[in-house]
Amino acid sequence: MTTDDDLSEIASLLDDRYAREILAATSTEPMSAKSLKDRCDASLPTVYRKIEQLQALDLLTDHQQVASDGNHYKLFESRLDRVAIDLTDGTYSVEIIRTTHEPADRFSDLVEDLR
Repeated sequence: MTTDDDLSEIASLLDDRYAREILAATSTEPMSAKSLKDRCDASLPTVYRKIEQLQALDLLTDHQQVASDGNHYKLFESRLDRVAIDLTDGTYSVEIIRTTHEPADRFSDLVEDLR
């Protein structure tokens, strides 16, 4: 459940250009921090700071990848599907809709990545 404090943090974070660009980029395909750095034209520390903030609010997830040389790295993927704001009878309500990734789907994705 999203609390009022979470909504305030999410609204503040979505006001940040880099956070919005990271979410937009990772909504179309999982991306590494280095790729996000290039896509967002931001420094790597800025990208990692925004990734940490987005993950803390469950708006971004990561998947461990193994490169052909054996090194590990993470790919980041947006979990934000939609932000819905409703005004009814003088009262606002805000709903954050996140994508769901079933464990079985994540396993299938992992197997596909290994092929």
